Amino acid sequence: MIKLIIGNKGSGKTKKLIDAANEAVKNSSGNVVCVEKGDALRFNISSGVRLIDTENYEISGYGEYYAMLCGIAASNHDVTHIFGDATLKIGGGIDGLDSFLERLKGSDIEYVFTISCDEEDLPARIYEIAEKY
Repeated sequence: MIKLIIGNKGSGKTKKLIDAANEAVKNSSGNVVCVEKGDALRFNISSGVRLIDTENYEISGYGEYYAMLCGIAASNHDVTHIFGDATLKIGGGIDGLDSFLERLKGSDIEYVFTISCDEEDLPARIYEIAEKY
């Protein structure tokens, strides 16, 4: 399942993501991971959530982001949730977002991503792949 938290800068997307990740770690029987660009979340995310900064691995573009998420899933079969903040910054914009999400579709992992834009700026296909959070 893929869920998107959509809104412009300052609309509370990251706060929703933090709350969702902290709630997931309380209720999950497996592992919860949060991927971000930078280290702004380190003081707000529960210590039970594995926090990964894409800048430490020089991840840029949806291809590299997808590979990183696959590596996380492959290295630990107990991952139940992956949260991703700053998705468009990591991936490089709206172009390619739908293909990225399509590749994640069908996984047993629940994905939640923040998307910093207006809902109407996203291609309609996005809503066939993912649901709004």
